[in-house]
Amino acid sequence: MAKGRILSGMRPTGRLHIGHLSVLENWKRLQEEYDCFFFSADWHALTTSFEDTGEIKENTLEMVTDWLAVGLDPERSVIFTQSDIKEHAELHLLFSMIIPLSWLERVPTYKDQVQQFREQGKDIMTYGFLGYPLLQAADILIYRADAVPVGEDQLPHLELCREVARRFNHMYSPVFPEPRALLSRVRLLPGVDNRKMSKSYANDIGIFAGPDELRKKVNAMITDPARIRKNDPGHPEVCVVHKYHSIYSPSELAGIEEQCRRGEIGCVACKKMMHESLDRILAPLRERREEITARRGYVREVLAEGALKARREASETMRMVREAMKI
Repeated sequence: MAKGRILSGMRPTGRLHIGHLSVLENWKRLQEEYDCFFFSADWHALTTSFEDTGEIKENTLEMVTDWLAVGLDPERSVIFTQSDIKEHAELHLLFSMIIPLSWLERVPTYKDQVQQFREQGKDIMTYGFLGYPLLQAADILIYRADAVPVGEDQLPHLELCREVARRFNHMYSPVFPEPRALLSRVRLLPGVDNRKMSKSYANDIGIFAGPDELRKKVNAMITDPARIRKNDPGHPEVCVVHKYHSIYSPSELAGIEEQCRRGEIGCVACKKMMHESLDRILAPLRERREEITARRGYVREVLAEGALKARREASETMRMVREAMKI
């Protein structure tokens, strides 16, 4: 029985933080069950970084190095850079001829992100930004993916992709499957200050942070403001450290909660335990990354080989599309 096919990607916008780790671990698991295509979405990075493109290529190399260190396997997954496969752009162009403008204007994230960037003094109201959900649809459909791992906030984008597939299939001939959502069970990690984790807030923890940086970040985590003294009863549900323990120290969570509520463990000791748990998880990844980095040219080789495999699939899809459209 043929495996299903997965497509997913990330924008190369800077170092990955541990909020990405659970996503990558999910990708690693999916390799066991699906034929996987994972790509660096460098064209998508241009939608908000079109004025500052100097780091995109290097960010791609760094990001893919991270992927390999976490466990993505180029023998089992096709790993490539979006801009190396020009068929993405060709399919996006053809889709743009048949998709109503109103479909793009109703995507929930469009107006929200335009407003967020405007508040930061940046205007991203470009043709490319309006059309990036359609480019996402082309990214997925060019490989005729059966499923896409997404969070709930990305469901409107995937539904647009499904609508695009239905419209094309109805207008011409059935070329594309309607990819289903593989809802990820990834829990949202807050930053150390309890806001959304983001490099721009400087509240993130890098996946490959060394022990000293890791300790500094953990020590900066917001704890229960009602605890003035070490033996004051705590309220773990309002503490960032507790949220991290629930993910990275699940076997110890019940005991930590009880000690906190009774005032039997202070925040300093609790943070020390958190640092040790995180370092146990991240240390092997750091070592693996160092091994990969020492292999000069290896990541470029992975991307080059991945591009060859991706291009074969994308070219076949475009042959089917042109035949269906009689062009």
